[in-house]
Amino acid sequence: MNPHTPETPADVVARLRATFRTGRTKPVEWRTGQLRRMRAMLTERGSDLAAALHADLGKSSTEAYRTEIDFTIREIDHTLDHLDGWLRPEPAPVPAHLGADATAWTRYDPLGVVLVIAPWNYPAQLLLAPVVGALASGNAVVAKPSELAPATSAALAELLPAYLDTDAVAVVEGGVPETTALLAERFDHVFYTGNGTVGRIVMRAAAEHLTPVTLELGGKSPVFVDRDTDLDVVADRLARGKFINAGQTCVAPDYVLTTQETAAALETALVRAVDALYGGDPASSPEYGRIINERHFDRLSALLDSGRVVTGGDSDRTGKYIAPTVLADVDPKSPVMQEEIFGPILPIVTVSGLDEAIDFINDRDKPLALYVFSESGETRDRIAAETSSGGLGYGLPLAHLTVSDLPFGGVGESGMGNYHGRYSIETFSHRKAVLDKPLN
Repeated sequence: MNPHTPETPADVVARLRATFRTGRTKPVEWRTGQLRRMRAMLTERGSDLAAALHADLGKSSTEAYRTEIDFTIREIDHTLDHLDGWLRPEPAPVPAHLGADATAWTRYDPLGVVLVIAPWNYPAQLLLAPVVGALASGNAVVAKPSELAPATSAALAELLPAYLDTDAVAVVEGGVPETTALLAERFDHVFYTGNGTVGRIVMRAAAEHLTPVTLELGGKSPVFVDRDTDLDVVADRLARGKFINAGQTCVAPDYVLTTQETAAALETALVRAVDALYGGDPASSPEYGRIINERHFDRLSALLDSGRVVTGGDSDRTGKYIAPTVLADVDPKSPVMQEEIFGPILPIVTVSGLDEAIDFINDRDKPLALYVFSESGETRDRIAAETSSGGLGYGLPLAHLTVSDLPFGGVGESGMGNYHGRYSIETFSHRKAVLDKPLN
C-alpha cells in the first residue's frame, strides 16, 4: 500500500485479519510481549498522556496517574502475573458411557479481530484496559479513541503504534463517520463503553454479522445512607467518589436516598467534605477537573435548579467549570432525576426508610453500581437480595472497579458482559470444548 494513502477502516480490518490468520498473535510470548510494551509506554510516556488528559478534562497529574495510567499498569501487572494459569486447559469429567480412556477439557481460543470503542471521560484507561484483555487473549485489535477527548486521542494514536505490533494493533481516530464505517466491518467482538443510545447503534450494527458485543454503559447509580452511620466518613467518601473527574464517572454516586432527619445532618457533613477536598474556591483547586465540552456544560447547568443548593451551584461556561454541587429537597420528578447526571451534581432524595428506598431503586432502570452506607447486616443483605445492579459497594463508592479479580460490568440498561482480570480473558476468548477418545 502507498504509505501516503490513508487506510480505510476496511483496509485496517483486512490487514489485521491477515495477521491473525498467520497465527502470529496466538503464542503466549507474543501476548505477554505486547503487554510489557504497553507497560513501557505508560511508564516512559505517561507524562505525555497526563498532559493530554489535562488538556481534555482539566485532570491534575495526580488524578491522571491514579485513575488512568497507574490503573492500567496495575491491570497489566495482574494479567502478566496470572495469564499462564488463566489459559491452562481445564479438565472436565467424562460420562462412563464414553469409556475410561476418554478425556475432556476446555481451552481458550482467541476470537480474531476485535474492536474497542472508548468514551471520553477516562479516555486512556477505558481504551487501554479492554485492549489489555484483548491482547492477552491473543487477538488483533482495532482501538477507537474518543474524538471528544482530542488531545488524548492524538496521543494514543501516536504512542500505541510506536510501542505495539502495528500488524496486529491499529488505532482509528475520528468521529461518527469513522465509527460508523468501522461498525460496518465484520469483527469477532465489539467492546463499547459509553451510553445506551450509542450502545443500541452498536448492537444493531453487530447484529448484521452476528458479532458478540460487550456494552459498558451507565445509569443513575444510587446511594442509600442508613440511620446511625458516621456521616463525616460517609460525606468524605461520597464527595471523593462523586466529584473526582468533575463527576464524569460512569459509576459515580448519582443520587442519595436517606431519611429526612439523616439528610439534614448529611448536608452539613457534605459541605465540610467538599471544602476539605477543594477549598473554598474549587475553581482554583488544581485537583478539580472541568466539563468535557460546552454541550455537556449546558446540559448540566440546566439541572442546577432541580433542588435547594446546599453547596456549590456556581458555573462558568467559558472555563467549562461547574462547582461541586449538592442539592437537597429534590423532587423525584425533577430534571436532575430523569437522566444519568454524569457531572458534579449530587441530589439528595428523602425516603421514609429502607423499604421505600428499595422500591425507589427497583422502579428505575438497573444501575451500573449501587452503594450502601449502613452498619446493619440486615440492611446490607436486603439490598443485595432485593435489588439488581452491575456492582454493589458497601461503605466505599467506585472501589470495586479497582479490584482486578472482580468482574466489572452492568446489567439491563447499564450494560451487558464484563471485564477486568480473568473476566477479560473470558470476554475476548472462546472457551472451546475438546473431547479425546483414543482409537485403540
